[in-house]
Amino acid sequence: MLKNNEITRQRDLHESRPVWAGSPRITLRTHQKPARDTYDVIIVGAGISGALMAHALANGRRSVLVVDRRRPVHGSTLASTAMIQHEIDIPLHVLTGMIGEEKARRAWQRSGRAVEQLTRIVADLDLSCGFERKKTLFLAGDEYGSRALRTELDARHAAGIKADFLDTAALRDGFAIDRTGAILSDISASANPAQMAAGILRAAVSRGVEVVSPLEITDVRSTTQGVFLATADGKIISAGHAVFCSGYEFLEAVAHKDHAIISTWAIATPPAIDLPDWLKECIVWEGADPYLYLRRSRDGRLIAGGEDEEDEEAFASPQKLKNKAKTIRKKAEALLGFSLPEPDYSWAAPFGTTRTGLPLIGRVPGMDNVFAVMGFGGNGITFSQIAAEIVSSEIAGHGDADADLFAIRNADS
Repeated sequence: MLKNNEITRQRDLHESRPVWAGSPRITLRTHQKPARDTYDVIIVGAGISGALMAHALANGRRSVLVVDRRRPVHGSTLASTAMIQHEIDIPLHVLTGMIGEEKARRAWQRSGRAVEQLTRIVADLDLSCGFERKKTLFLAGDEYGSRALRTELDARHAAGIKADFLDTAALRDGFAIDRTGAILSDISASANPAQMAAGILRAAVSRGVEVVSPLEITDVRSTTQGVFLATADGKIISAGHAVFCSGYEFLEAVAHKDHAIISTWAIATPPAIDLPDWLKECIVWEGADPYLYLRRSRDGRLIAGGEDEEDEEAFASPQKLKNKAKTIRKKAEALLGFSLPEPDYSWAAPFGTTRTGLPLIGRVPGMDNVFAVMGFGGNGITFSQIAAEIVSSEIAGHGDADADLFAIRNADS
């Protein structure tokens, strides 16, 4: 049995008030305590990862319980800027050098398929969450210049991933952006992440999933027969399988040298500001360090972020929040070529990264019947869908052909 502080690293998951905090339709009716003592699956975490996991597992026959020590959707999901990209933080040609061509291609291809599946889920459930399909404009920067982007384009084409290179003239003519080059691609999207997660959870509840909040898991013991979890109120609940979708409050059992928590910042302007028409179709990020990313929301806000720091506590600094918000605004203004109004919202959050930019998904080493989903980088929602597919397949007993790409290794391996 693990002690409380050995299960997950509890942390504040955002500083200040994210733009989505005041959204309608982000609350759910929850139970105060579990209706039974044992379930087929218990999911720990009621954000976008837990919601997609519940959606994948709710087949009308399994008993599924989702628990969270917070209100559902009010952890890391609330701080997301919801740029739902197929593009992984590490470019394909760079990832190829890290894990090999075959695995790198599979990872990028799987990411693209996950965005397509998310599109289908939103449509099938008829979710009202500001979901919009987008193109991605990946701009040359100080880390990946135009030559690197041309190499990246070749790698994507070889993997069957459609994309186009835009030279300086094309960027100026089409986007009024002055850079040495860019890659323009499809298969991305954006949304209100809080509404998206809440809507998916509601749909899962309608298919029998039970949501209990607030409920904190303090201890866990796994056996070949099942998993036993202790709650803060002294109860024991059991399950055939447990899935930790606790985001950046990650399981100590999978802490690893290749996984780290850093800090990131974001701003959102007032709605209905005057923005270029092309921003209705594109989300933008750049090959720079630190990089800037930005997108337009459905109600006409510019949402921008970046300025990441390799410090897991920096996000909690009010002074850094003030300074970073100014920097992000100035960078966005310089890129777009016009002044922006004072942001309505500025916020900061911890952010999980891995060396390869790939998530950690799968069975927890040394813990029978326990799965974890973590280490998301900039593709949290996309990777959450991949995780839902992989873990639900494992629980169903038929596995997933790409599980090896994201498998959790021993912490000392």
